[in-house]
Amino acid sequence: MAFRGPKVWLWRWRRNPLKRRADAVESWIVLGAWLITVLVGVLAGLTATQSVEHELAQERVDWKPVVALVTQNAPGPAPANSQGTSGEPFWAKVRWTAVDGSSHTGQIRVPSGSGIGTPVTVWTDPQGHLVTKPASAAQAQLRAVLIGTLLGMGAAAVPFISARALRVRLERRRMDQWDVEWARFGPLWGRKTG
Repeated sequence: MAFRGPKVWLWRWRRNPLKRRADAVESWIVLGAWLITVLVGVLAGLTATQSVEHELAQERVDWKPVVALVTQNAPGPAPANSQGTSGEPFWAKVRWTAVDGSSHTGQIRVPSGSGIGTPVTVWTDPQGHLVTKPASAAQAQLRAVLIGTLLGMGAAAVPFISARALRVRLERRRMDQWDVEWARFGPLWGRKTG
């Protein structure tokens, strides 16, 4: 194991007679890559978070609960209480009237034993199509933060990986230059034994 010595801060920008042009270029690439990575990640994450929060808030405003009637019997025993919450839910057809007066049908999960004509609450969009219950404000905020974080990390990965690939190319080029110089000056350092 090689001894590396104490860590020196900002060593990439210190003066050194052995420092080559490629070393200086690499130091600026590292600095630029970190700045761009952080900037892109934060901006993409914040933009995605705001967009998701806005979209979910719009859903809470636009999507409305409507009372629908079950049009086919659900298998199983009748619900045990007045809310109809006992038993496993089953898929059943329902019918409802949209805000514009048009009649719609669809399938939702209803409590077991729900009979024809049983009222159930469904959520619809402005066109009267079935949708899921919109996310609450707390759920929307959590969802927006998670999506923003993932998107920010994904966006930040692009400049980070690009800079790493560029550094690998610079390192390969530097090693090739050292090989050429070693082949030229190595034999001059002494005679070969053997």
